[in-house]
Amino acid sequence: MLTHLFLNRLLWAVAGLLALAAAATGLWRPGIYNRVVAADLIPGAYSQDLLSVAAGLALLYLAYAVGPHRAKYQIVALGLLGYLFYAYGIYVIERTYNGLYLLYMAVFAVSFWAMVTAGATMDRDAPSASLPRALRLVSAAGAILQPLIFYPLWIGMLLPLMRSGEQIDSLYSIFILDLCFIMPGFLILSFLTYRGHRTGLLLLPALYVLGFTLIFSLAVGELVKPLFGAEPSLAALLPALGLSGLFLVLGSLHIAKLQAVDPPAASPAGPQPNHQLSAQAGGERRRIRPTQ
Repeated sequence: MLTHLFLNRLLWAVAGLLALAAAATGLWRPGIYNRVVAADLIPGAYSQDLLSVAAGLALLYLAYAVGPHRAKYQIVALGLLGYLFYAYGIYVIERTYNGLYLLYMAVFAVSFWAMVTAGATMDRDAPSASLPRALRLVSAAGAILQPLIFYPLWIGMLLPLMRSGEQIDSLYSIFILDLCFIMPGFLILSFLTYRGHRTGLLLLPALYVLGFTLIFSLAVGELVKPLFGAEPSLAALLPALGLSGLFLVLGSLHIAKLQAVDPPAASPAGPQPNHQLSAQAGGERRRIRPTQ
């Protein structure tokens, strides 16, 4: 799937190490979010750090274990890079100016350029991808569902702000990241998957990995609220569990059933070029002697 694998693996390892350092520090000292994150959002920052530690460790493992013929490992790595880009993009855009802010910027930058590098080094001569038709349609439908839900939802929340000119103090990064990056990605890859295009079949499950990791962190955020003296909300927990479960099922099925299809090889017994036939005919004529 990817060429220049050493460079890609190096970028995955750097992104994983940086995320691991930032997230582990946040778990060790949750007080770093005081004054820079709203009090009701600190459980979410804590749960995001939990998932970021897992993502960092997974990227380190994938950077070590991946090989040129392990395309599914590469797909999962791209999904985790997308998660880090989104998660630390929130901190960067929301101006989380604590002692780790430069580290947040580093994770944001390295994960972004690692994805750009992966896109630039996709092997265009590799075997094409194949997915059973029914699953391909289901996967494409699951992807198109996200823009159909979140474009109206987020735009409906933005329009009153646009009319009033009000500037909200937190979570405005979600509008930027979703509307400018994630939802267009779902739209494009959904269309390509529906058409059976190799790029869509290979990259759509990476978006499912991103979506599962990100949304599951919201569910974990509700579960850890008692650690911070707050009560979990079922109204927030159940949709997060449902959507993350949908991403997990679609992504797992898509990756499990994804297959590489080698192009048909030319048959050695097939038709030969005309110049070869002419040469063979000439040789036969030279071997034939006229009868006396």
